[in-house]
Amino acid sequence: MMLLKTTVVKTVFFGLLMLAAGCSKLESQDLSQQEEITGTSRESADADYTAQLEAGHKVTFIELGSVKCIPCIKMAAVMEEIEQEFGDQVKIVFYDVWTPQGKPYAQQYAIRVIPTQVFLDREGNEYFRHEGFFPKEKLVSILRLKGVR
Repeated sequence: MMLLKTTVVKTVFFGLLMLAAGCSKLESQDLSQQEEITGTSRESADADYTAQLEAGHKVTFIELGSVKCIPCIKMAAVMEEIEQEFGDQVKIVFYDVWTPQGKPYAQQYAIRVIPTQVFLDREGNEYFRHEGFFPKEKLVSILRLKGVR
């Protein structure tokens, strides 16, 4: 019985260690490699919201993560689907916060974990925030709050 408990504890510890290693800070890839992996826009969230309104964007969806974090990589697929389905209504922005270029956005948005999703309305005001992997169905329900159809 004691051997079983020890084995379970070791297994759980090892699993947590592997999860942490998967999201640990590694050397940065250059932006072209990141773009290949995520396939998402790296436009600044500080964009002119008047232009966003004219373009028909109802929501800006900001993903703060890394191309080397497993849950973040899974979010890349969700972001791609959202872009394909709602690209004319939703502006998608990705910041790799483990790079020098993306790190300031981690501070700007005061994130605690990655991935973190921040949703801005037409005026640039944050109306929702989520930490961790965000399933597409739930994410779409948040987009619908601001009229995305």
